[in-house]
Amino acid sequence: MTTPSSSGIPRGGPPLTEGDAEDLLRCICFKTGPPRTVGAELEWLVHELRDPRVPVPPHRLAAAIDTVRALPLVSALTFEPGGQLELSSPPAASLMECLDSLAADLRAVRGALAPLGLGLSGYGVDPWHARRARVLHEPRYDAMELVLGRTGPAGRAMMCESASVQVCLDAGLEGPGPLGYRRRWRLAHLLGAVLVAAFANSPVHGGRRTGWRSTRQLLWEELDPSRALAPSPDGAAGGAPYGEPRAAWAAHVLDTPVMCVRMPSGPWAVPEALTFRDWLRTGGPRRADADDLRYHLTTLFPPVRPRGHLELRMIDAQSGPDGWMVPIAVTTALFEDPLAAEVAHRAVEPLAALAGQDPAPRNPLWRIAAREGLTDPALHRAALEVFPAALEALPRIGASPSVVAAVAAFHERYVTRGCCPADELQEVAS
Repeated sequence: MTTPSSSGIPRGGPPLTEGDAEDLLRCICFKTGPPRTVGAELEWLVHELRDPRVPVPPHRLAAAIDTVRALPLVSALTFEPGGQLELSSPPAASLMECLDSLAADLRAVRGALAPLGLGLSGYGVDPWHARRARVLHEPRYDAMELVLGRTGPAGRAMMCESASVQVCLDAGLEGPGPLGYRRRWRLAHLLGAVLVAAFANSPVHGGRRTGWRSTRQLLWEELDPSRALAPSPDGAAGGAPYGEPRAAWAAHVLDTPVMCVRMPSGPWAVPEALTFRDWLRTGGPRRADADDLRYHLTTLFPPVRPRGHLELRMIDAQSGPDGWMVPIAVTTALFEDPLAAEVAHRAVEPLAALAGQDPAPRNPLWRIAAREGLTDPALHRAALEVFPAALEALPRIGASPSVVAAVAAFHERYVTRGCCPADELQEVAS
C-alpha cells in the first residue's frame, strides 16, 4: 500500500520507468489553481545569550533540542546539521494566519531556550563561527557532506552555518495573467534577485568580512555545480525565457546527479555522476521507485523549488524578534495580489537582460544582488517600485496594521536609501 508524501508523489510501488518519472514530475510539482495558501520556513542560529561569540557545547545544544521538541507547536520543528533550529508553518489560509502561528511558536521556543542560557539569532550565515561541527549524524547528512564536499568547503558551511527565511506560495493558475503559474515562475527568478539584495544579511562569516552582502548566497553559488541551480533559462521549446516550467523542471530533476541511494541495510551508496535518468535506465545499484524520486527532489536546492507549490529559498535570515515577518509579507503581497503582481512583473522585467542565459544563482544578476545589494542601480530601481506596491497591497490581503508598519519601516530604513541589513552589520563580529 502506498501513502502520499509531502511532494504528492506516492511512496514505494513498482520500479519507475523514465516516462513514469517525467509524468509524475510534470503533474505533481506544479499544482495549479487559485492561490489560496501561504507558508514559511524559518531557520535560526542557536547561540549563547551571555556571549554569542562563545560556541554552544554539544551537550547543551542536545539538551536544548530535547527541551524544544517537547513543546506543543503548530509548526513542524526540525534541526539542521549544525544545530540550526527550523520552524515550518503548515499551509495557512492567509498571510496573517501564517505569521500569527509562527510568532506564537517562536515565543514558545524562545521562552524554553532562555532558561537554558540560549537564544536565537537571525543572520544568513554565522557571523561568529566558521567550521561549526556537525551535530546531526544521520545517513542523509553523511552522504550530503561527502557529495557537497567534492566541490569545496561551501557545502559544509551551508549545512552547518547558514540560515534563511523561505516563503512558500501556491504555484498559480493554469492560464495566462499575473497569477498564472508560468508568470509566477518567471517572476520568482527575477524578483528573487531583488529579494536577495534587499534582505541581504550576512556580510560577516566566522569573524571576518567576506566582501559580500549575502555570504549565504555566495555559498549557494559555490555549491555543487548542478544541485543548487535553477533549470536553464533557455531550456524550453521555442526558447521561451525561463522555460516552460513543467518541462524544464522535469528535465532538470532527471539530469541532476543522485546524491545517494538509500539501502535497506549498511551504508547508503553515494555514486558519482549518476543522474536520476541514468539510474532509471541502468537499474543500478538497485531499481528506483516513486519514493526514490520523491527523495531525490529533497536533495535539490535551487533558489525556487517547485513542490506542488513554489518554495522561494533565497532570503537570508533576518535579525530582531520580528524582522522575519517583513520578507514573508512583502513576497506574499507581490505574488498574491494581482495588482501588485503586475507592478512587480513590469519592475523586474528589465533585469532579465542582466541575468542573461545562465541559471540562477550563477548568473550576473544574482551575483550582483548578493555582492552589491541595493547599491546596484538596477536592483535599487526595481526595489523602489516593488516595495511600495507591496505596501499598497498588504491591506488588501488582510495584513494587520503592525505588519504594514513593519514593512513601511523597512522600506524607509533600507530601500529608500539603497541599502540592506548587511550594511549595518559590518561590525557584528567585533
